[in-house]
Amino acid sequence: MRLANRRFKSVGVFFSILLFSLGFCLAEAAEFTVEYSPQKGRFFVPLGKSYDYTDILVKRAIDGDTLQLESGERLRLIGIDTPELHDSEKLYKDSRRSGEDAAKIKELGRRAWEFTRGLAEGKRLSLEFDVERRDKYGRLLAYAYLKDGTFVNARIVEEGYASLMTFPPNVKYAGLFAKLYRQAREQRRGLWRDD
Repeated sequence: MRLANRRFKSVGVFFSILLFSLGFCLAEAAEFTVEYSPQKGRFFVPLGKSYDYTDILVKRAIDGDTLQLESGERLRLIGIDTPELHDSEKLYKDSRRSGEDAAKIKELGRRAWEFTRGLAEGKRLSLEFDVERRDKYGRLLAYAYLKDGTFVNARIVEEGYASLMTFPPNVKYAGLFAKLYRQAREQRRGLWRDD
């Protein structure tokens, strides 16, 4: 019986070493990233299909500043903020802060969403990350570019469909966005038009 237990332990140790070695070799050979999940407070290695963030499809525009990617991930466009489209705590907070009716804010949110949808939905993007890759909700944070070079975040501000939302350390284009925002308001484009 002791001999059988020793053999079993030896085989178990052998297979453990073999599996560990195989896993190490695969990890060395494969390209993968380690990401941090703010919600769970830990690092993880995303499993499943790997996506190329320099060429990724936008499945749909969720609202004026958030996109659903073919990977299933949500992309929050850095540096911009569009009016709320759906009932939410933020909608009512914005309504109280601005003194604007919630229904009016939702209408502006619908207009911003329509612009973003026309600009990016069904198109392929290249993403540029800043210091932080994800927000506290697990959404990707990035600057997005269409294949023709259009800077999506900047275009939404330039055409008057977004305000500024700057959270350090993700401030790479804050100066550009501020300039475009001022111009859009002065020229009464997008949401700043008197309709």
